Amino acid sequence: MRNRKIQTAAMLRSKMVDFKQFAITLLCVGSFFYLGTILPSGDKAIIDTYVYMGATITFLGISIVFFSLSKKYKKILAEMDDQDSLKQ
Repeated sequence: MRNRKIQTAAMLRSKMVDFKQFAITLLCVGSFFYLGTILPSGDKAIIDTYVYMGATITFLGISIVFFSLSKKYKKILAEMDDQDSLKQ
């Protein structure tokens, strides 16, 4: 029973870290697309601006989802630690 909780906690911790890394990566990519939108270019068509803004919103939205998933797993881990500390 104790070994199973340790494995579950390790799995949740790794998911939390992975989701946070995915979110940070997507945040960086979204930022670069936003820079492509605001930097002036002589031959940039209006459709290019729309595509860059769409990509920016998509990447930032997915990043927010991954940050919220990471936060969810962090809360679950905190609850597991609280339960373990109460039992001891």
